[in-house]
Amino acid sequence: MKTIFAKLSDWLDDRTGIRALAHEGMYENIPGGSRWIYITGSMLVFAFVTQAITGIFLWMCYSPGSQNAWESVYHITYEMQGGFLLRGVHHYMAQFMVVLLPLHLVQVVVCRAYVAPREINYWLGLVLMLLVLGLGLTGYLLPWDQKGYWATKVATELMALPPGGEQMQKLAVGGSQYGHSTLTRFFAMHAGVLPALLVIVLGLHLAMFRKHGITAKSSPKRPDEYFWPKQVFKDAVGCLLLLVAALGLAIWREAELGPPAEPTESYGAARPEWYFLFLFQLLKKFKSEFVGAIVVPSLVMAFLFALPLIAKIRFGHLVNVVVMLVLVMGAGYLTYEAIEHDNYDHRYGKLAPADPNSPEYALWKERVDAAEKFHGAQAQAHHESERLHELIKYYGIPRAGAAVGLVQNDPEIQGPRIFNRSCASCHSYLDENGEGIRGPSEPEAWDGETPYGGPNLYGFGTPNWFMRFLDPNKIVSDQVFGLTKHKTGMMAADFVESELANLDDQGQKTLAQIAEALSAEANLVWRQDAIAQARASGDLAKGQAALEIAIDSQACTDCHKFHDLGDLGSAPDLTDYGSYDWLYGFIANPMHERFYNEDGNDRMPAFAEHEDNPSLNLLSEHDLDMLVRWLRGDDRDLELKLQQANATAAPNADQDAGGQDDDAPDDTQDAQ
Repeated sequence: MKTIFAKLSDWLDDRTGIRALAHEGMYENIPGGSRWIYITGSMLVFAFVTQAITGIFLWMCYSPGSQNAWESVYHITYEMQGGFLLRGVHHYMAQFMVVLLPLHLVQVVVCRAYVAPREINYWLGLVLMLLVLGLGLTGYLLPWDQKGYWATKVATELMALPPGGEQMQKLAVGGSQYGHSTLTRFFAMHAGVLPALLVIVLGLHLAMFRKHGITAKSSPKRPDEYFWPKQVFKDAVGCLLLLVAALGLAIWREAELGPPAEPTESYGAARPEWYFLFLFQLLKKFKSEFVGAIVVPSLVMAFLFALPLIAKIRFGHLVNVVVMLVLVMGAGYLTYEAIEHDNYDHRYGKLAPADPNSPEYALWKERVDAAEKFHGAQAQAHHESERLHELIKYYGIPRAGAAVGLVQNDPEIQGPRIFNRSCASCHSYLDENGEGIRGPSEPEAWDGETPYGGPNLYGFGTPNWFMRFLDPNKIVSDQVFGLTKHKTGMMAADFVESELANLDDQGQKTLAQIAEALSAEANLVWRQDAIAQARASGDLAKGQAALEIAIDSQACTDCHKFHDLGDLGSAPDLTDYGSYDWLYGFIANPMHERFYNEDGNDRMPAFAEHEDNPSLNLLSEHDLDMLVRWLRGDDRDLELKLQQANATAAPNADQDAGGQDDDAPDDTQDAQ
């Protein structure tokens, strides 16, 4: 008596003929038997199916809007159960598809599976390759972070190079500006149009493959075999390894999510994904972008489509195989070269050519500077991402979105951006290890005397900051006055280098106490405990007394004023030096009588001198506020806030599943 499952199977087979179809597929004849080289095609199909499944689940949680795309990806990656794994598998499987494509293409060419009567199937495969690359390009933008935004902007701007390309670019971008319309169009292409086309072309590709079969020949040494079981086993092993690799990478190194896209803030480390790096490097080989971005890739694709026709001439197949291998190896080398150039400072930064006037030195310096800029932008983006995680953990994500509600009002993120735009042309911001924001490069043919820079502003207002100015060995270094006209001024030459050069131990201790007293004038928020300790130990009072004695003895009053002692001169007032109001006023107008007069000022522009008409200022009130708070480190206590919040009650405990905090203020500046 038949079981219910057997009856169901018979019924299904009677309606669909599924048994005959399964038998035909499983027992298809393989001339020459099963081979490991055949698994690339099955692995590509498996990878696409995996992409489709993970993509559908990502689609359920993704919001394709410029105000909430990044926020939804953040929710997927860091808040949704298993979201990081889902996104990671989707991310890395896409990269595996790009690796498998050239391998499969080489296999097809080497095995002569592109010649008659299989030309159409081969051409369909090339179309599939272009569709997969299109999926990679359109998917790159969807997280709406700085890296994806600027890489996509560079790529789409190349569309405008050929005749009529400007209209194509506007069609792809959704107008003349990159924004919400760009994101929605790319999402529609990535999740709808391209996958639909890929399914259609893939179906035709498989149908043509079924029609013409495998190109291998039978031989006594390699007899024919059925697809089942050996080839099925090999394909299954290949697909399993592919899945394990994607899962392993997703767990070991989750898919990156940088800070939210900011169209007004360029990203110096913008690069395409590694599988497009060979095209990025190819552009550098030609003076004309049109040749490197349009002509050469077009000629390569034309050659690939012409392979079946070339194979018809004598030695044509051999030519195809050789050129194909050269193209694959060339793309690999260009990828390697691009990575090497980005890491040039790490590998060759200390190997400068001996002659600074030689072409070799100029090339070395150009590559080192470019690599340092690349790594600096990467480090800044990493810092911004970590900072944003802290902000979201403490405040949640406001309704206005992370970019508007958090990023724009956080000094730790905005400060370095503003510094890069407005201050790094003269000043650096480098810690003791040389990490941070680099200042200006030495001008070509520099005479060694003309000022072109300013002091390193790292640690502004701290005792160490003041000690650099009071150290005879440091005040004329590039970290202080070495790149300014003050190098030969009264402060450096007449006072520090002459009066403070040979201090005994007690003199050095007094100097440190003076530095502590000057730092107390800044009243840095994050140094309140240190200031309290200095006050309790008496060092602060001793430093203030020593400073007043120095002022009163005319050692400093020729230039400086300190509270009731001395008069305003040609150097800054030391009263409240480095405080918020002092620093804000100094950057706004350094030529104010409280700071430098026109003769004392050294190239420092007034960034906000027009109080009555702020539109004329170089920096807005908001940007100046962000810069001042960052230089002073006024918001470095967020970790303490986090610890206090975790010890009591999370302020965003009522946050919904999407990461939106109903109580989070839109203007987080007030909250901070």
